[in-house]
Amino acid sequence: MSMRSLLVILHDLCAAALAWVIAYLLRFNFELPAGYGHTLALSLLMVVPLQAAIFWAFGLYRGIWRFASLPDLKRIINAVGVAALAGPLLLFMVWRLDAVPRSVLVLDPLLLVLMMGGSRFLYRSWKDGHLLSARELSGEAAIVLGSGEAAAALLRELARSSQWHVVGLLDDNPNKHGRQLQGVPILGPLSLLNTPEKLLGAAHAIIAMPSASTAQRRHAAELAAKAGLAVLTVPAFADLLSGRVAISSIRRVELEDLLGRDAVQLDDAGLHGQLAGKTVLVTGAGGSIGSELCRQIAAFGPARLVFYELSEFALYRIEQEFADNRRGLETVCVVGDVKDTALLDRTFARYRPDVVFHAAAYKHVPMMEGDNAWQALRNNVLGTMSVARAAAAHGCAEFVMVSTDKAVNPTNVMGASKRLAERACQALQAAGGPRFVTVRFGNVLGSSGSVIPRFREQIAKGGPVTVTHPDIVRYFMLIPEAAQLVLQAGLMASTAAEGGQIFVLDMGEPVKIADLARDMIRLSGFGDDDIRIEFTGLRPGEKLYEELLADNETTLPTPHPKLRTARAEAAPDAAWLQALDAWLAPPLRDSAEVKAALAQWVPEYQQTKH
Repeated sequence: MSMRSLLVILHDLCAAALAWVIAYLLRFNFELPAGYGHTLALSLLMVVPLQAAIFWAFGLYRGIWRFASLPDLKRIINAVGVAALAGPLLLFMVWRLDAVPRSVLVLDPLLLVLMMGGSRFLYRSWKDGHLLSARELSGEAAIVLGSGEAAAALLRELARSSQWHVVGLLDDNPNKHGRQLQGVPILGPLSLLNTPEKLLGAAHAIIAMPSASTAQRRHAAELAAKAGLAVLTVPAFADLLSGRVAISSIRRVELEDLLGRDAVQLDDAGLHGQLAGKTVLVTGAGGSIGSELCRQIAAFGPARLVFYELSEFALYRIEQEFADNRRGLETVCVVGDVKDTALLDRTFARYRPDVVFHAAAYKHVPMMEGDNAWQALRNNVLGTMSVARAAAAHGCAEFVMVSTDKAVNPTNVMGASKRLAERACQALQAAGGPRFVTVRFGNVLGSSGSVIPRFREQIAKGGPVTVTHPDIVRYFMLIPEAAQLVLQAGLMASTAAEGGQIFVLDMGEPVKIADLARDMIRLSGFGDDDIRIEFTGLRPGEKLYEELLADNETTLPTPHPKLRTARAEAAPDAAWLQALDAWLAPPLRDSAEVKAALAQWVPEYQQTKH
């Protein structure tokens, strides 16, 4: 037993003795009659050891005073209550001490609860800094936006640190105005941010509304930024519930927080049925989308997860992540090119995947527009066909291809290559084999090649932030949402009457890139005068807006609110597929030849001139 535990036991023994003596003194108005001193001493020697044994039996010494809470107080009340019942039995029925006043038996437990519980909570208050005004006032002045459970937990955590001093809270609920939370006043609504003189000198605003909607958090962040405050936020509600981070893990508000969307409602039971106990292969498993797909798939209990990835470093990262966090799941790492038919055949023959998620692709539009056009075509089209044929040859039940909104009325080689891959999957579906499905969505925040990391670098260097055109807009979604909807689309395709569908994700409202850049500048603590935006002109293959549906397509609703199906023209026939194979074979072709041929293979492809 540690010295600290011995001190706690000694404290409670002293409290028990003191409570018994004070109860006696209160009974006689602090004038103990003659003869009662002996009874007091004798009863004290009987009651205190009994109470100590009961306290031990109730586990009062397993808790930590530093974190004393209501459950600890409940244990104290229960233990003292049992002792209050056992004491009279011992005194009157065993030792026959009838001289003990009945009022002492009532006063003693009340005093004991106050002493034992009060000392524990006073100690915690001292440790939390509530008893030392000098500590409370240390740190940077901040105002907390929100006054719910997250704000209460945040105030408790911040009270233990000298980094922050919370001067007040803001909340739009009028019933809370003028009240206090953890001793901190709730000053009024969020609109008070428009009057900085009422913010009590705060230089920082901490958004403590993890369960609020994205629109509410964005509104709060915009008000705080306009007030000249540095805007911070607590972690997302899902991260708090999972235990990955603490409420005190305050960070700067990122663009992802403001562009975040409502949580995806997955058919968990259906996905467990589709993936549990199965072997799943993911191509491009080390990429931003592929790696998140692997994480999402792992939650549904597959028997084996095969990582197929060309980049050794990317494969190493995902392998190490799963080795640390998913030790019970069998994983296989294959370094391979999706165009390597021999390796694909050996991999599929050995591991027999039931479901394939094909996320490997070259997707950087300007880079694929020039000398790399032929490589883009071979990787994105021939690679897709090679993986799909290996899946068909080895009895795979389902093949899900990740596509892009740039495949709709494409103006660049990358988009045209993905559109051609979509048509190839439809042609392969007509030939039989697994159930093919394509999932098409827009830009994903934080993915490799995303504009967000580029803007961050430019802001860190002091600008300028480069945007190609003042009116350019894009659809955005978060990586986890994209991966979840890919899984959901795959499940829906597995239960459909036929394969070959193209699923279109609900991307919400398009975002103007120039506005996005301004938001990032403001959230980084700068104004328009500090970092300027420079418009550089559209790049080769780039268009002002992206579409999710081609002109000759219609969409049909699905049972999932964020998924619709796109129906295109009839699937190409076997002769078309054979001709495509012949064209994609060597020799090497230059970009002009590729683009000229693409106009024949993808009729909606319109090469841009810049």
